[in-house]
Amino acid sequence: MPGQFSFRRFLGGAFVPLAFACSLASAASLQTVRPGTLLVGSDLTYPPYAYLDGGKPAGFDAEFSRLLARHLKLEPVFLDTRFPDLILGMKARRFDVVASALYVTPDRLKQVDFVPYLKTGASLLVAKGGAYLPKTPQDLCGKRVGTIKGASWTPKLRVVSQDTCKAAGRGEIAMLEFPTSPEATSALMSRAVDVQIEDAAVAQGIPKQTNGRVELSSTTLLYPIVIGLGVTKDDAGLLRALEGALDEAKHSGEYDSLVKKYGLQVPTDADVANALGTAK
Repeated sequence: MPGQFSFRRFLGGAFVPLAFACSLASAASLQTVRPGTLLVGSDLTYPPYAYLDGGKPAGFDAEFSRLLARHLKLEPVFLDTRFPDLILGMKARRFDVVASALYVTPDRLKQVDFVPYLKTGASLLVAKGGAYLPKTPQDLCGKRVGTIKGASWTPKLRVVSQDTCKAAGRGEIAMLEFPTSPEATSALMSRAVDVQIEDAAVAQGIPKQTNGRVELSSTTLLYPIVIGLGVTKDDAGLLRALEGALDEAKHSGEYDSLVKKYGLQVPTDADVANALGTAK
């Protein structure tokens, strides 16, 4: 999700006390970019995770960020930023956290810390009515694949292209990256690409958004992965505070209710341990 885009700022959220481990860490003691505020970097072009509804941030990541901010007694402010620029923006201290369906990958773990909170994967979409209905990455050999720029599955598909497609003489996978998911979908509808690969939760809504011009072709979750809030490596205080706020939201039932509202998946302890590289 990238390019040169201007930031837009939005305000929202209410306040409730924080309990458990974070009860000792008041908002005043947290070293956020802007005192008393939680600046959230999010690509607001990516429903159901983050998008604009009537000019205001909406979706799971927006609601989740507001929930944690309430427990931290901070005011959430969203900065609309294209996906490839999110980690760079946080490291440049433009915002405190990234909440934008950010997959936990080994490469990203070298750059940022994570507070895992969801599990997802990828799905494949094609133009409605065609004979081509790919189910697996291996079905993409010799095809043009549209994707959002910076996606974690892109390097994986390049490996499939080299090790499977090219090796078998079936034609390499041509990866075409777009700044936003809607742009990749537009390319699919105009036949500029043969197939789109997208986050499974996002993909579920695309057929309706396109009035049936696009359909899901895969039937299983591809490349299952954990999603987490991104926090800068040198911000251990905020990391612990966010972990504590999430623990309280789980105990209160707010977190489970939010996950169910959007039909998403909760990662298991094993999923989180594997994602963070702490599994024994």
